[in-house]
Amino acid sequence: MATPDITVSTALPPASDARDAVHGPRLLFLVTEDWYFCSHRLPVARAARAAGFSIVVATRVRAHGDQIRQEGFALRPIAWRRRGDGLVGAGRAVAEIARLYRTERPDLVHHVALKPVLFGGIARRLAFAHRSDAPAVVDSIVGLGSGFSHAGWAASLRRPSLSLGLRLARGGDRGWVIVQNPEDRAVLVGRGIDAHRIAIIRGSGVDPAYFSPLPDPASPIVTVALVSRMLREKGVLDAVAAIRLLRARGMPVMLLLAGPTDPDNRGSLTSQQLSSLAAEPGVEWLGRVDDVRTVWRRAAIALLPSTYGEGVPKALLEAAACARPLIATDVPGCREVVRPNETGILVAPRDIDSLARAIATLIGDPARRIAFGRAGRVLIERGFAEDIVASETLAVYRAALRERVRHR
Repeated sequence: MATPDITVSTALPPASDARDAVHGPRLLFLVTEDWYFCSHRLPVARAARAAGFSIVVATRVRAHGDQIRQEGFALRPIAWRRRGDGLVGAGRAVAEIARLYRTERPDLVHHVALKPVLFGGIARRLAFAHRSDAPAVVDSIVGLGSGFSHAGWAASLRRPSLSLGLRLARGGDRGWVIVQNPEDRAVLVGRGIDAHRIAIIRGSGVDPAYFSPLPDPASPIVTVALVSRMLREKGVLDAVAAIRLLRARGMPVMLLLAGPTDPDNRGSLTSQQLSSLAAEPGVEWLGRVDDVRTVWRRAAIALLPSTYGEGVPKALLEAAACARPLIATDVPGCREVVRPNETGILVAPRDIDSLARAIATLIGDPARRIAFGRAGRVLIERGFAEDIVASETLAVYRAALRERVRHR
């Protein structure tokens, strides 16, 4: 899991001005949502702070602003949404980010996810055109999603514009790109991104001390769980259909759906739709769950039947850390943690019969469930722990800052 072409160093580059000498390099995270920063980037930000960075978080602030401030990070609210800004809103957001970059004068910006990469890259070029104090840049592509992985005509129409946007945002930069799986790396190389400037860091990491192994639940009815936002593309309806099929065959199984709706996403199921599904025998919708360990205390098997490529799903990492066997679709990202016949079972996307067979296999073989769970736990400890991810990400930061010092 080493990042390519990067030497890990414990030392930061020399201070570039008086401010850096006192406070350390200023690192600005551009993230769409405050909850995503807290759930997926907080360990890296803490590690960067411990390494001497001064942290600024620019994001849409909803319910997690106080948590970010309590960490001692500077918080800069951004008025945007993950989707639906429109051309006028997009232009306004880019201008706002450019002003923020000029005001904050970061040494390094970390754009996290596709929209921040696109908007932040363009804003950085506007804010620092022809100026030697432009910050170093790291772009994290946390799963290319349906725009690149879907085979339909609509995705085919979007793909050229997304590729053009990436090239415009990066503008020939020598900044670094972080991806979470080899398939996404191959796509970006095919779209013109320099392969030597792409680092693979598999996932956002998980705390193996917090997510400790749990015993296989002792119950005559085996519970399986899908933890995610309640999106069609996460396979929520496929999971329900598979459980419906198994129960019709008399199999003792129950499905927990753990996660909120997502009104900003066109693929989100509504509360009414989820309540209707939960009215069926054997299906329970929990909504948002603050401590997902409560789910894995009840559930013996983790599901994620996504219909498109992921980065590396954190829900699967947390389930594996809790020693749960995994069933997921054979798509980018899921393959990184679901090792067939070792940590779980991979099935074809949208294949409800295969999904049902995989669930039935693990229901009928408790020893196999336990063996898969133990192997998953070992995999997390060796390659997906958050301290490993933080160390690899800091190595990319240092490489980017060293280049900035040389070019200045």
